[in-house]
Amino acid sequence: MYDYEITVTDTKALLDEGKAKLIDVRETWEFQTARIEGSILIPMSEFASRAHQELDPEDRLLILCHHGARSLSVTNWLRQQGFDASQSVAGGISAWSNQIDPSVPQY
Repeated sequence: MYDYEITVTDTKALLDEGKAKLIDVRETWEFQTARIEGSILIPMSEFASRAHQELDPEDRLLILCHHGARSLSVTNWLRQQGFDASQSVAGGISAWSNQIDPSVPQY
């Protein structure tokens, strides 16, 4: 079983290899302000009603928010729903901007 959190470095490697889906759980305005190319927006407020229709429990799902708190909460919920390969991106998009891609705006 996977750890509940994954680093931004490991996240980038999995995405580059096409081995995971990046799910952004921030609000729409946050996504419009700063986003990672290829990420799928499902705001936390809509997550419970959309997850089972839009996500596959077999997929490796990497959950992203601003700093990592909301994504960890969503990851915990996903694990309870049988999405065992879901992980929270530690540090969120803020860490991504700091460590991976400084062109992603900070807010």
